[in-house]
Amino acid sequence: MQLQDKIVVVTGAGSGIGKALVKKFLAEGAATVVGVDINPDTARQTAADLGCVAMTADVTRENDVIRIIEDTERDIGPIDLFCSNAGLVTGASEQAPDDQWQLSWELNVMSHVYAARHLVPRMIKRGGGHFLNTASAAGLLNQIGGAAYGTTKHAAVGFAEWLALTYAHQGIKVSLLCPQAVRTAMTADIDNDAIKAASTDGMMEPEQLADIVVEHLRRDAFLILTHEEVKVYMQRKTADYDRWIGGMNRLQQRVTGQ
Repeated sequence: MQLQDKIVVVTGAGSGIGKALVKKFLAEGAATVVGVDINPDTARQTAADLGCVAMTADVTRENDVIRIIEDTERDIGPIDLFCSNAGLVTGASEQAPDDQWQLSWELNVMSHVYAARHLVPRMIKRGGGHFLNTASAAGLLNQIGGAAYGTTKHAAVGFAEWLALTYAHQGIKVSLLCPQAVRTAMTADIDNDAIKAASTDGMMEPEQLADIVVEHLRRDAFLILTHEEVKVYMQRKTADYDRWIGGMNRLQQRVTGQ
């Protein structure tokens, strides 16, 4: 898709990837970008810094997602691109408490479902629309030190695939963003095993990621791999699962010292 004159919503826009996407979309000529964040202060700061429209919402709550959609389409216009970008890393292992697993599920998966549930019918009625769902390389490769994260990001990948294959003939386009480590507040804890593992190949700046995203959106690409090495890892995984598990286990031992 071309972003010129489009109306775009970005969740998790208070910092990091979300804020970089807002900035890039505006630079590409988007008519309006709505920057959504759970924190009203960071939402307002993004709006003040970049000139987007600030909105506060908790996207783990379906009613908040409905409000984002309804307020945007009533006050601004029909949403052309909805970016479900909000996410978090929590739930290090199977021993993590249920509330960490549940929060991971609600934020990393159900927020995407809620957006589609309430936007797909509107988009089909007007001839189409585009979803950009942020998952992670962890959704393709899994995540050392992040059981809930790796599991729910796999589910996010599965839902994006389903959304694309189900509605492609009705004008619904889906892009799936699967980066490795990006320099954000979420990856600032360098002592976290999940962050150590994800950043094995280095950290990407969010602005660089945003440039790559726009290049892929122009081609209506489904899979957006900002780190080319991920494709190689995927090929190794599918070529020999047992060997891949062994290699990941060795990386796990190296990262955790266990």
